[in-house]
Amino acid sequence: MGDTGLVLAAAGQGKRMLSKVNKVFLKLSGQPVIKYSLDVFEKLPDIEEIVIVAHPQEVSVMERDIVDRFGYRKVKRIIPGGRERQDSVWAGLKALDDSLNLVAVHDGARPLVSSEMVLRVIEMARITGAACLGVPSKDTLKEVGPDGNVQTTLDRSRYYQIQTPQVFRASRLKEAYREALAQGFVGTDDAVIYERFFGAVRVVDGDYRNLKITTADDMLMAQGLLAGDQTMRIGNGYDVHRLVEGRKLVIGGVRIPFDKGLLGHSDADVLVHAICDALLGAAGLRDIGYYFPDSNPEFQDIDSMILLKRVGRKVAEEGLEIINIDGTVIAERPRLAPYLEEMKGRLAEVLGIDVSRVNVKATTTEGLGFTGRGEGIAAQANVLLK
Repeated sequence: MGDTGLVLAAAGQGKRMLSKVNKVFLKLSGQPVIKYSLDVFEKLPDIEEIVIVAHPQEVSVMERDIVDRFGYRKVKRIIPGGRERQDSVWAGLKALDDSLNLVAVHDGARPLVSSEMVLRVIEMARITGAACLGVPSKDTLKEVGPDGNVQTTLDRSRYYQIQTPQVFRASRLKEAYREALAQGFVGTDDAVIYERFFGAVRVVDGDYRNLKITTADDMLMAQGLLAGDQTMRIGNGYDVHRLVEGRKLVIGGVRIPFDKGLLGHSDADVLVHAICDALLGAAGLRDIGYYFPDSNPEFQDIDSMILLKRVGRKVAEEGLEIINIDGTVIAERPRLAPYLEEMKGRLAEVLGIDVSRVNVKATTTEGLGFTGRGEGIAAQANVLLK
């Protein structure tokens, strides 16, 4: 079990984004901004529970479209935020379990935080009681007066840009917030509130990539950084169904005239099932039987193209794009060559990709094995995602 609670601040409206949508819900390379940091914290054993502080009018949206949709089990509560960020963080702190040793505070609009950064700052907070991420200022800093003239040029080697998460002994940060509230003190971040009442906060190495989405330009920068991190994912799938009389034969979403069809709970489209498993495997998800079990009457005789469309949606929700699909149908009879182009078109249409990204081939086993004897049809598929 972890000893750290997380307050994820996501109640801001992001007026500088000039968007009607809260910036944490904006799509960044196909995923909501807030999902990136939630994915990191959800997987870290050090994090025991998460409290999301949302805009009062967006609590239900946060629950439905983010927490429930993506299955974040560590999110214990979603609570409405206050007028200012300090009010929102204080509300989040009060909602955390009192038994937690440490508390981390992170901005929901910082999507590019990494697990390595989080672990660094947590470990330092365990030693010192308070730590935050920071990076040295890269630009010359000048103090400018009301008249627009430079008053002082600062020694930039001593100045850092502070990031989140910031991590503290939970009891001390709560006490600092109580004192700040009592004295009417307003700080620009959690560290300055802690500093005022308990002293030094240790700075550990952050990362210039850990930017905060504030303007439209920040979104473009984040998209560029993510594009540089694109990873290729390979998946493979295999399926087989028995040929029987009294069933229609559907392969690749195409009805094929034949005296037999494939036996299965759904329409038994062997190629589509292989492609589904390949896509799910490349995305790191469970197999087709897990999501569409034959024990569920909903899937009785269902068109497998419906299942493929749902699988394609799951892949997209993981932030992955289909680069190409290569499928092979193994059947002695019927002859499938006349139907391959139609199969490719149907598969591409359902998945919302260009037909050039889909390839379907057919082969026989020269009379060998169950496919060679005409007892069944098999299919295999390979996919590449990024």
